[in-house]
Amino acid sequence: MNPQHKHGRSRWNGKMVMFVVLIMGLCITGYVAGPPLYWHLSETISSSAHYSCPSCPCDCATWPLLSFQQGVNVTSFTDCMEHDLGVSEDEERNFTASLTEELKQMENETTENQRRADMALLEAKKMVSQYQKEADKCTSGMGTCEEAREKAEIALEAQRQITAMWELRARHQGWKQDLV
Repeated sequence: MNPQHKHGRSRWNGKMVMFVVLIMGLCITGYVAGPPLYWHLSETISSSAHYSCPSCPCDCATWPLLSFQQGVNVTSFTDCMEHDLGVSEDEERNFTASLTEELKQMENETTENQRRADMALLEAKKMVSQYQKEADKCTSGMGTCEEAREKAEIALEAQRQITAMWELRARHQGWKQDLV
């Protein structure tokens, strides 16, 4: 093989690899940035088209029946629902009323739960206070017992010393203890 031919072929392979990498980079960029850009442009176009669209003078309550019977385009039914202010206001009022009722119910439940928690906390505080009083009594009683034990030890030691002194005096006088 000709060395120039190999060298020319490697240049062509390098350019081909760069081209493939460039195409892959563009595809990945389109994959990542494409959907957000599409939705942004779609919203912009639909919002500008929405303002130019005239209101629909139809009765949307009868559209489902008419659309199946007369073959009316479903898109026009959707458009009719968007532009029929009477239906949307009533639905909005009903929806708002149901949300308000649900929020009031949740507020009542929360208030009741808070009341129960407060009662449980108050009961727990009472129990803690009672246990603290009992613990204080025990601590006081332990202190009294400890003082009495110390006094008893001192008195016992004093008695031992007196006993030892009397025993020593008795031995000097000739007393002998008989071991049995």
